[in-house]
Amino acid sequence: MQISVTTPALLFPAISLFMLAFTNRFLSLGSRIRNLHDQYRDSKDDSIREQIENLRVRVHMIRHMQGFGVMSMLACIFSMVSIFQDWMLAGQFLFGTSLLFLIISLIISFLEIRISIEALNILLKDMEQK
Repeated sequence: MQISVTTPALLFPAISLFMLAFTNRFLSLGSRIRNLHDQYRDSKDDSIREQIENLRVRVHMIRHMQGFGVMSMLACIFSMVSIFQDWMLAGQFLFGTSLLFLIISLIISFLEIRISIEALNILLKDMEQK
């Protein structure tokens, strides 16, 4: 399989958009955790504690998503450098590695979305009980 320098360059916009989305998720979760923390200190409600525990897992997952996204971007950059230097085998390997890191990041993202649904279910359960 022959690839040119432009092939890995096609990943840049996709990786950048995913990184932006992951960062936005992280910032919104951080804000939500701070608000819940203040509420928990005042009320000691168990549903708030459950939500905070759920958010802790999600924050860790987002950290991993971002890490694999960064590694995907770096592998993509090194792939382009390798191809530019006519080190085709290394460039192809690094491009494949970049795709693998991106796939791992997206799988973690999918799992994090599933956990976020559990957080919504905690809120719904709390509303149903009251």
